Amino acid sequence: MSEAVGDVSASGVVALVPARGGSKRIPRKNIKPFRGTPLIARVVDTLVGSGLFDQVVVSTDDDEIAAIAEEAGAQVPFRRPPELSGDHAGTRPVIQHAINELIAAGVAVEELCVSYPAAVFVSGQDLSTGLDLLRSSDAQFVMTAASFPAPVKRALTVGEDGLARMLWPEFALSRSQDLGEVYHDAGQFYWGTRDAWQTGPSVLTARTVLHVLPHWQVQDIDTPEDWERAELIHQLAEGLTR
Repeated sequence: MSEAVGDVSASGVVALVPARGGSKRIPRKNIKPFRGTPLIARVVDTLVGSGLFDQVVVSTDDDEIAAIAEEAGAQVPFRRPPELSGDHAGTRPVIQHAINELIAAGVAVEELCVSYPAAVFVSGQDLSTGLDLLRSSDAQFVMTAASFPAPVKRALTVGEDGLARMLWPEFALSRSQDLGEVYHDAGQFYWGTRDAWQTGPSVLTARTVLHVLPHWQVQDIDTPEDWERAELIHQLAEGLTR
């Protein structure tokens, strides 16, 4: 068992926030103030406030992230090992490590929701809908998604000769409205059963149900420009819901 930082009691529905200390494009991103509040604290507050979870757990290798997460209401009962904290560490091994640590501590993990520190547009209702979808279907996972803003089947590429070519020329004469909606991973949260996370296929190839979000709610925060845009949209959205 890794170094303990807090107590964890037996529970079945768990939220996990992976939050390592390293961040290249936005230094210390996970604890940088987003509209005055550390980024990870906003997500923890949403998870705790949803009332869905027996435990909200943060997986981190960083003491400062751990302290801020605990102050916001999360538990940090273990430290993520160095081999799972580098730039190339995969998400699934991090999740499996967390589940194993929790089980070793006596936590009866049954349903696990993985949400990221930058998922500041997620609402408690979104999380609840995701859990309902998981429980009301035979799905292994529920993931957030958004529709592509333009028809993917009319996508273009540029050849070595500099000329544009359609990836799927058979749809050149198709009307946009006849091509149907196509979705992409929104990266906001992922619900899954314990068995699915531990031994199942990837979320994208498993029995997965989509919870579709509106475009404004799907914001990557990977660059300073992303950050500024996300703060503006967040402020606008907050004003509209008051």
